[in-house]
Amino acid sequence: MTTTNVTGPAVVSDRAEWPDERTFRESVSTWIGEHLRGDFAHLAHRGGPGDEHAFVEDRMAWERELASGGWTCVGWPIEHGGRGLPLHLEVAFHEEYARAGGPGRAGLVGEGLLGPTLIHFGSEQLQQQFLPGICNGTEFWCQGYSEPNAGSDLANVSTRATLDGDEWVIEGQKVWTSLAQWSDWCFVVARSEPGSERHRGLSYLLVPMDQPGIEVRPIRQITGTAEFNEVFFTGARTPAHMIVGEPGEGWRVAMGTLAFERGVLTLGQQMAFERELAHTIHTSRRNGSNQDPLVRQRLADLWARVNIMRWNAVRSLRVDEDVELAGEAMINKLYWANLHQAMGEAAIDVLGADALLTRYSDPDEGDAGDDEMGVDHKLFFFSRADTIYGGSDEIQRNLIGERALGLPKEPR
Repeated sequence: MTTTNVTGPAVVSDRAEWPDERTFRESVSTWIGEHLRGDFAHLAHRGGPGDEHAFVEDRMAWERELASGGWTCVGWPIEHGGRGLPLHLEVAFHEEYARAGGPGRAGLVGEGLLGPTLIHFGSEQLQQQFLPGICNGTEFWCQGYSEPNAGSDLANVSTRATLDGDEWVIEGQKVWTSLAQWSDWCFVVARSEPGSERHRGLSYLLVPMDQPGIEVRPIRQITGTAEFNEVFFTGARTPAHMIVGEPGEGWRVAMGTLAFERGVLTLGQQMAFERELAHTIHTSRRNGSNQDPLVRQRLADLWARVNIMRWNAVRSLRVDEDVELAGEAMINKLYWANLHQAMGEAAIDVLGADALLTRYSDPDEGDAGDDEMGVDHKLFFFSRADTIYGGSDEIQRNLIGERALGLPKEPR
């Protein structure tokens, strides 16, 4: 039995007809190699963590190129526009995509977070309105969670949403909103019940970004880039039906989104780490620092940790019927954040005296230029934030203790 993907060619829905993994991996690698050239050639290996500002509009065009080949939303159910691939082939896709140099996905937030959330929690009306635009690469999303006083502690949200007739009116501020300046829509967690506290009384709203009541202010970082933003809502509006779940259920829906965030996309991230480490190892060979046995031991240790990251992710790739993370998955963020920081420190140490120059001539990459620092410095500077964004280490340890190990909650 076959069916047609709304974004690409006919795909198989019968398990017996799924290709073997080796053949599938070859098809992914071949397609990327044939299409990541010409107008897209400059996108190879660009746009990942710390580099998300790079060639954003070109990467949006790449999303449409992927869609033309049926390579977006490959793990989504067929009835929602995806390929319905089994988990092992979905994992294979993300790994081969990264290995082939596929650029950071401009549609990542829509495909990896909002889309699965709508499939699980959203009304049929919202699914029909938004899923096709994510699949075909024509609508882009950002995430309105963190606030100045509600970062890792999301339950402290103070942004307000008030129902005014047939519209929600939103007042408040979000911060660290990735790619908000290029996004069409934002999913916003806001307090919709006056007087409510903590995780009660929150709602999960879908808000158009192009309106007078929204101001986006980019945040310049130590890397010199500004992919993160502050977003101010001053009387911003969205229709009353643009709510996922029922009013007051926002916490449950938001936690579901975070469960999807810790899912299969981690595998593509692991491949990016592998490539960064390969660059550091190459640098050590070029400048001779690999002759130091302590450097060799350090790089070997990082290689082992990167591979452990993959196996940790693979063994925990599941969520239960209530969209709760598997207990094993709760260690992943804590693990990779500290690994990535260690990789950044090693990259700088391996450079030796060149580390004193944030812009230097690399014989393998050419001059980084006046506006862009080298790969090694980007890795080091950006990874400083890894143990904070997406849930700080302290919060992650609380989650592991309370939700995975069943320990008593932290006293308040």
